[in-house]
Amino acid sequence: MLAKTYSYAINGLDAYPITIEVDISNGLPMTIIVGLPDSAVKESKERVRAAIKNCGFKLKSHRITVNLSPADIKKEGPSFDLAIAMGILAGSGHIDTRRLNDYALLGELSLDGDIKPVKGVLPIALTMAKSRFKGLILPELNANEAAIAHNTNIFPVKTLNDMIFFLNNPESKQPFQTDVNNLFSAARHYDIDFADVKGQTFVKRGLEIAAAGNHNIILIGPPGSGKSMLAKRIPTILPDMTLDESLEATKIHSITGMLRNTSGIVATRPFRSPHHTASSAAIVGGCSNPKPGEVTLSHNGVLFLDELPEFSRDVLESLRQPLEDHCVTVARVNRTLCFPSRFLLVCSMNPCPCGFYTDPRRSCTCSPNQIHRYLSKISGPLLDRIDLHLGVAALHANELLSNKKGESSQNIKERIIKTRVIQRERFAKTAVTSNAYMSARQIKEYCSLTKEGRVLIERAIEELGLSARAYDKVLKVARTIADLEGEGQIKPEHLAEAIQFRSLDRDFFAA
Repeated sequence: MLAKTYSYAINGLDAYPITIEVDISNGLPMTIIVGLPDSAVKESKERVRAAIKNCGFKLKSHRITVNLSPADIKKEGPSFDLAIAMGILAGSGHIDTRRLNDYALLGELSLDGDIKPVKGVLPIALTMAKSRFKGLILPELNANEAAIAHNTNIFPVKTLNDMIFFLNNPESKQPFQTDVNNLFSAARHYDIDFADVKGQTFVKRGLEIAAAGNHNIILIGPPGSGKSMLAKRIPTILPDMTLDESLEATKIHSITGMLRNTSGIVATRPFRSPHHTASSAAIVGGCSNPKPGEVTLSHNGVLFLDELPEFSRDVLESLRQPLEDHCVTVARVNRTLCFPSRFLLVCSMNPCPCGFYTDPRRSCTCSPNQIHRYLSKISGPLLDRIDLHLGVAALHANELLSNKKGESSQNIKERIIKTRVIQRERFAKTAVTSNAYMSARQIKEYCSLTKEGRVLIERAIEELGLSARAYDKVLKVARTIADLEGEGQIKPEHLAEAIQFRSLDRDFFAA
């Protein structure tokens, strides 16, 4: 007997429908799964058989062939377990096959028949809004995430027996619903604050400028000066995510299995901090069946690369395209995928291998050649794409012992939000969202300089050897500084402060 059930799979960041065809016939007892399954899908036959048996159903000794269509796309993961099990039960005559045509099924089966959560539920639920199905049946633990797609009826089930009962009595369960706005508001909080940071007034000013215009940053200072502590607090001063941005981030984290909170939604700016041993594929995405990397997981948030020179040269150079194009194009023989990667890059590094080259209280043990080799691990093209270079000095004893709290994240955020409003109004008719993403034409239009400013930037180009890209970065940062002060014209003092933040252009090869 032939039975059909329906499910969905993920390709890149999008979902597509899968038809599971189950044929049960006489022959040598075995279960065969075809349609380019990976190991997890092939092993589902053992999970499914045990789950069916432990739920009280008896299967006769038949030849079972399961086809996952379309057959020319590789299928991954255990999310087809439930659909395969229902196909086998329908083909064996245990359940009515007609009701199966109305629903798409997702879920991994445990051996006792419990239905376990799976990845990629949100993009599937969003895609299903335009399908013919009456609803999506999935594990209870995925219900909050799927219900964010309010145009799709969600029916959570806990066990295989619950699933069968629902099919026989569809009126017994109402579609699961959640208040997305309340869910979004409840999940939007941070446990850290800029008020915890002592001293570092200059660095905080640089971080405020960076957050206001979405400018990339590098923090340079000795060990223990607070570089990581400062970087981790940057999301707390960025404008709150919009619901659309949150859905985008939630889709990405759902597909990669990184959605670990029970609310089912990413409501705070992502902050990703990969270890320096990470590969290029882990950072920008890849593998034979391409998956998003760290640059995509940090989309709409912050990517923090601690100890930047310790990353491999290949990894650092692979960042150049996402920083420039705000997307990662992963090409394979049979397909090409594009992953979004609009993030704020924050890097940190020591000024030398021992870390104490700029520390007035401890002497550096590195030779000039060692310092030069260490700094040269960061290529000029990558450095060009970093807007602000911030020196982080070690704190003095009186700063460490002080009980005085710094300015709160909320106060800083309010200034940044006002600045972002100015930018939104400026770029209202374009796809640009902040000063850091201005095109050459927009720079010419919105970053005009006074006569004194032209003299100042000309001198900076000659003395610092600024490239054309670094020159553009200086203008963009100066534009953000002017916006923070509510000025329409970039003044010489705004330009001078922006130039001040290009310290590595001055010292990079001179070390």
